[in-house]
Amino acid sequence: MNLLKTDSAEKQQRLLGAARQIIDQADFPGWISSTIHGGQDRFGTLNFIQWRSAEDLAAWYAGEIFKHHDMALFLELLTFARLLQAEAELSQCRPGLGDVAEISADRDDYTVVEVLDVAPESQSALIAAVGAAHEWLVEIPGYRSQSVLRGVRARGPEGDNALKEVGAENSFVVVYSQWDGKEAYDAFRASPAAQWSPARRATEIKRNALTISSDWNSYRVEHSGSAA
Repeated sequence: MNLLKTDSAEKQQRLLGAARQIIDQADFPGWISSTIHGGQDRFGTLNFIQWRSAEDLAAWYAGEIFKHHDMALFLELLTFARLLQAEAELSQCRPGLGDVAEISADRDDYTVVEVLDVAPESQSALIAAVGAAHEWLVEIPGYRSQSVLRGVRARGPEGDNALKEVGAENSFVVVYSQWDGKEAYDAFRASPAAQWSPARRATEIKRNALTISSDWNSYRVEHSGSAA
């Protein structure tokens, strides 16, 4: 997941346009698919990319196109970049909405992506705590799906378009959720703790105790492409 932040609607549109062009022309060894998201509550983009292996991704990062074209363009527009490598651990859809979470520009999901930083020794416990929400999320109006991913590595830009590993002292967990709309998600976040079920209260206490820091934004899926 390439998480990019910027500071204006115009720059976000330029990021989306550049990403769309890259996706439409993609023919990289090991690349499976890319789905670009446009920020809603804050300016920025998220590219959800699937690769055959970590080795294929590393080869792409080391290639001339990425280092001297893609990164040069993105660095001109960005205020922040975090390139996240993660593996899917848990996923749930609300009953009646299918068996697997689907990410598509043809859908109208209000998508929320949270990145939770956690101590390496607590990463599995945080995944379990977030996953426990599947017990009660199905009762929340407007909830559609939640997927939990285990962070493997995070990188950021540095200097002459090189990549450096960032936050090596901590691990992270990514929570990718889909909702009917902003109103439903805002109502969920704003609900008073006194109204929470015991199961939700236990989840929130455990999650907050394990999370070192968090970052989130809402998105709309804009465009997808996949290998033949």
